[in-house]
Amino acid sequence: MKKVEVILKPFKLDDVREALSEIGITGMTVTEVKGFGRQKGHTELYRGAEYVVDFLPKVKIELVIREEQVEQCVETIIGAARTGKIGDGKIFVTPVEKVVRIRTGETDADAI
Repeated sequence: MKKVEVILKPFKLDDVREALSEIGITGMTVTEVKGFGRQKGHTELYRGAEYVVDFLPKVKIELVIREEQVEQCVETIIGAARTGKIGDGKIFVTPVEKVVRIRTGETDADAI
């Protein structure tokens, strides 16, 4: 099993969710986050004063999937999230040692 974490632009969330649903991946956790990478921040004007916004709004998607789904999942996310501009986001794939469904006690692949 693998955990896939995706950081992306908020307006791409629905596109990614729909694309993942089409390939059979439906369970996910979504969190609103803030951060920056190479994109850095930007300046905004508020009541005539200019200020720097260091952290940009992003969305973080977390999914735990079977290992054989990883490549298709990553390709699907890239296809749905890419705008070609800086700040499109990142995908992190890490191993998962154990999963337990609390309600039933099912473990690992049965619990996904």
